[in-house]
Amino acid sequence: MLEFLKQPWPWYIAGPLIGLTVPALLLLGNKSFGISSSLRHICASCIPAKIPFFQYNWKKEVWNLFFVAGILLGGIIGAGLLSNPNPVVVNPALADELAGYGITNYNNLVPEDIMNWQSLFTLKGFFLMIVGGFLVGFGTRYAGGCTSGHAIMGLSNLQWPSLVAAMCFMIGGFIMANLILPYILSL
Repeated sequence: MLEFLKQPWPWYIAGPLIGLTVPALLLLGNKSFGISSSLRHICASCIPAKIPFFQYNWKKEVWNLFFVAGILLGGIIGAGLLSNPNPVVVNPALADELAGYGITNYNNLVPEDIMNWQSLFTLKGFFLMIVGGFLVGFGTRYAGGCTSGHAIMGLSNLQWPSLVAAMCFMIGGFIMANLILPYILSL
């Protein structure tokens, strides 16, 4: 059984399991799925300042904090007990393209050649980690939610703003991956 869990799951198993989270949350507790709102709940519970954005009854949303803690704990258990020791299989064409940018070590699904403490203090690392992180956070706040909230929960509820947000996420991802990221990686 443990060997079965260590193997990558195909999309037709993992996708429906993720999709079934939405009706499960709605049916069991009338809750909506989303991760980015948990940062607001953490800030509202920990920051005593009188910032209007954090002035609400965050205790009504404490279930979301337990949900995120469960995701974190599941990730730790998964990485510790269920990790696949085999190297990550990458398409040879992608491996050649990455090698052109100097990325050859990606066995942990994170390109260690560019995502490490040393490269954080380079121009490339600063753009990828600091500026990229800021833009993800800004975009999440500006869009009123993250990709999981909009693309999984919002689309399943047929919400027009979520369709627009998910389309913008995809367009932005294509532009970033095909136009901006190759330029940054060539720095």
